[in-house]
Amino acid sequence: MAKKGQVRARYTAEFKQESVRLVQAGQSIAAVSRNIAVSEQTLYNWVKAARDSRLNEAKSPVVTPEQMELSRLRAENARLKMERDILKKAAYFAKESM
Repeated sequence: MAKKGQVRARYTAEFKQESVRLVQAGQSIAAVSRNIAVSEQTLYNWVKAARDSRLNEAKSPVVTPEQMELSRLRAENARLKMERDILKKAAYFAKESM
């Protein structure tokens, strides 16, 4: 359970299904969890849910491709703003040292 102030990670159904497929293909839960940076318990829960045919149950509303694109663009925009700010500071310090 996420502690106060922490955001709980959310994974897409496709990500969960692919992770479970890797385990079902013969890879160990420990190896797959290390590769995908998910705790072993979380991956075990996904495998168990898939075995019980509960993995595909939608707990959240369906995300449209437009919403996914908007989310991706917002993240890219935030990254570019951060890079711009870093370059501004670097230019200022380069100017100061001349």
